[in-house]
Amino acid sequence: MRRLNTRLDSIAETLEKSQMKDMIENYMNPKKRIIANLTAGLARGLGLTLGTALVLGLLGYFLSLFVDMPMIGDFISDLQGYVQQSR
Repeated sequence: MRRLNTRLDSIAETLEKSQMKDMIENYMNPKKRIIANLTAGLARGLGLTLGTALVLGLLGYFLSLFVDMPMIGDFISDLQGYVQQSR
């Protein structure tokens, strides 16, 4: 009997550490789940947008440094011409 109680205490302690109660509570409450998922989705979308803007901005900046090089400058001017035509 003591061994069983010790084992149950160990399982209870493990579940408390893993915050299973909070997970079950969130699962049973749809409003909390919706708010949590909405917040997570907004954060991911905002992060993706800002990250993409940063990478494209840096790429544009680094490409502008190579405009004066003969071969690369011609290529970039061709790209700018294509962009202007599509507008």
